[in-house]
Amino acid sequence: MIHQPRPKTIDYIEMPSHDLEATRRFFAALLGWKFDDYGPDYIAFDDGRTTGGFFRGEKSWSETISCPLIVFYASDLKATRDQVAQLGGEVTRDVFQFPGGFRFHFRAPGSGGFAVWCEKE
Repeated sequence: MIHQPRPKTIDYIEMPSHDLEATRRFFAALLGWKFDDYGPDYIAFDDGRTTGGFFRGEKSWSETISCPLIVFYASDLKATRDQVAQLGGEVTRDVFQFPGGFRFHFRAPGSGGFAVWCEKE
């Protein structure tokens, strides 16, 4: 897929990971992301819609500090939560209701905090 930037949209996301291989395995298995290596300290991902990368960093982020939250969509929230745990992710906030539906938060292996949402529990 050739990346075609669109004006005034988010074009690329970069995040830290203290274990690039664990992060790669986790997101490849959970979301089917494809990865490319750019040296020993950077991996780029493509999910077919969004591109970005993980850089080697000692610190991660979490919902306990002010930072953006990247939220994924899944049609089966509980199955996705179970898969996150099976793949070594840590569910940091179990399924809860919010005005748009339901979601849960998790920490990815080697990386930081994310969330998954769905219209129904």
